[in-house]
Amino acid sequence: GIRIASSASIESLFTDDFKVTINDVSYLVNVPSQQRMTLEELSDLGDVRQLVNKLYAALNIDQHQVEKEREILAHIEDVRAKLAPLEKKRSTLVSAAERRTSVLAWSGLGYMALQFGFLARLTWWEYSWDIMEPVTYFVTYGTAIIAYAYYVLTRQDFVLPEIRDRQFLISFYKRAQKVGLNVHEYNRLKERLSHLQGDLKRLRDPLALNLPPSKLEYDPQCHDALTKAQLSIKSFLGLKLNN
Repeated sequence: GIRIASSASIESLFTDDFKVTINDVSYLVNVPSQQRMTLEELSDLGDVRQLVNKLYAALNIDQHQVEKEREILAHIEDVRAKLAPLEKKRSTLVSAAERRTSVLAWSGLGYMALQFGFLARLTWWEYSWDIMEPVTYFVTYGTAIIAYAYYVLTRQDFVLPEIRDRQFLISFYKRAQKVGLNVHEYNRLKERLSHLQGDLKRLRDPLALNLPPSKLEYDPQCHDALTKAQLSIKSFLGLKLNN
C-alpha cells in the first residue's frame, strides 16, 4: 500500500480509487468521477463570494457601527468622569504657576531697572565714567557667566521663553505633588480621550457609513480675498495683470 501523511487533504485521497484496511479487512472505495472546474467557473465563484460578503456587510454593518459607537461613547463618558476632578485641580495649579512665573518675570525686570539706576547714580553723580567702566564690564561679564552656568546645569539655552516654561513646569509639578495630583495619570487619560475621539470621528466618517462624501462648499468671500491678495502681490512685483 501507499502511506498517506496525516497532513494530506481529503481532496487528494479522492483522486483515484483506494483501499482501506481496518482490522485486517480491506475495503475497496470507489471514487465517483468528478469534473474539475474551469478557470472561468472559479472566477465566477469568487465573484459570487465577494457579492455575498458585500451583502452581508451591507446588512450587518449598520448594527455593528451602532454598537461600536455606543461602546466608544461609553468609554468617552467614563474617561471624562475620571478627568473632571483632575481638571479642576489642574486649572487651579495652572493659575498658581502662572502667577508665580509672572511674579518672577516682573521681579527680573525690577532687578534690571534697579541695577540700571544704581549704576547710573554711581556714574553721573557719585563717581565718573572712568571709574565705573570696569565695574560695568564685570557686571556684564558676570551676567554672561550666569547664562553659561544656566546652560551647564539645565542643558538648555538661556532663552527667555524657555526659562519661563521651565519655571512654570517646576512650579506646577511641585504644587501637584502637594495637592496629590497624579500628572502621569492625567496625561494618560487625556491621551486616551484623544484616541477615543479620533476613533469616533473615523467611525462617523461618511465613507465608513457607506455614504457619499460631502462636497466642498464654494465660499465667494474666500475667493474674493484670494483674488485681492493675488492682485496686490502682482502689483507689488510690477507684473501685468492677465484677465
